Order: sequence, then C-alpha cells, then structure tokens
Amino acid sequence: MNQPLMPMATAVWLVDNTALTFKQIAKFCGLHELEVQGIADGTVGQNIVGLDPTLNGQLSWEEIHRCEADPKAELTLSAGAKPTRTRTKGPRYTPLSKRQDKPDAIAWLLRHHPELSDAQVSRLVGTTKPTIQAIRDKIHRNMQNIQPRDPVQLGLCRQAELDEAVQKAAERAARQARREGVATPAAEDASTNDEATPRADAEPTVG
Repeated sequence: MNQPLMPMATAVWLVDNTALTFKQIAKFCGLHELEVQGIADGTVGQNIVGLDPTLNGQLSWEEIHRCEADPKAELTLSAGAKPTRTRTKGPRYTPLSKRQDKPDAIAWLLRHHPELSDAQVSRLVGTTKPTIQAIRDKIHRNMQNIQPRDPVQLGLCRQAELDEAVQKAAERAARQARREGVATPAAEDASTNDEATPRADAEPTVG
C-alpha cells in the first residue's frame, strides 16, 4: 500500500488529531504499532512536527471518520495524492512540550467526567482510544507515574471546549434515558409534586 509523504510526521499528526487506533495509523504510515504507541506516550518523535495529510490532499476527513467508526477499517491514500513538503502543525496539534502531559489529562477526565465518550476525550486531549482504554484499565506502561491533572490547566484544551463536551455528554445521557424509559431526577420530582397536590375535584373529607 502506498504510504503518505513523511510517514512519521503524518503519524504524529494522526495521533494528536484523530481517534484512530494505533494499528490503523501504523498500517497507513508503514510503521510498527509500538512506534505509534511511543508517539502517543511521548517517547517517540518528540522533535517531529506533525504533518496534516488532509491539507496536502493525501487523506480526507471523510476517510478518517470512516475508519474512526470502524477500528477494523484501513485508511486509504486519496486518489491522485501528490507528494508535498509543506509542513503544518494543524488545527489541533499539541506542542511537543505538552505531549507527555496527555496521560495525566486523560486520567483526570476519566475520574471527573466519566460521562464523556472516548471520542470526546480523544478530541479534547489529542490522543487515541487505545491509550484511553489502557489508562482506564490501569495497564498503561507509565501508569505508576500518571497523576490526574486538569487538561485546561495543562493547556491541552480550552475551558469552553471542555464545558461544551460535558454538555453534549449530558444531553446524550438524557436522550438515552428517554429511549429506555428511565425517569430523570427532574421528572421524578415533578411526579412526586403531582401526587402531593390535591385534585380540585377530590371530595372533601367529612370529620
């Protein structure tokens, strides 16, 4: 399979900006899965600036989203993709100095906002689903050194972005509850108030 120009730089960008699996990124870039995991952990490619493959026509966002939705799918280089030496940090590139803070931020989000989906955590912090799962299961290879820290304070995302993600997660949970017929606390309070309020047509009690 054809590989993108500057595979390592492309892998750095895909790790930082998508929710693709290590295997998908490794396959597309011609790297070993452990190399991609090293990029996510901050032990590989620390001095490499990410190269956005969507800006140079080598990969489309539609293709990325397709593979994010199906972990078994393989990324395909865009037809007619032309090599380019343009380098960019991309819209969501994480500064090299902050890449090692990602596990701490993930741990914080999992602890304080368990309602967030893995895709939301991935976008907020710029990480991959396997890394999130490893930290959730406490099997991350650097687990003993991970200290939960607020991603906003670490500079990995803005407070407005975090608030928006939490709001969307709450709305998603509410929709799920309605589909399953589970009463929300507000609905339960309303029901209790209705039962406690005397009906206007109720017969008076004779003493």
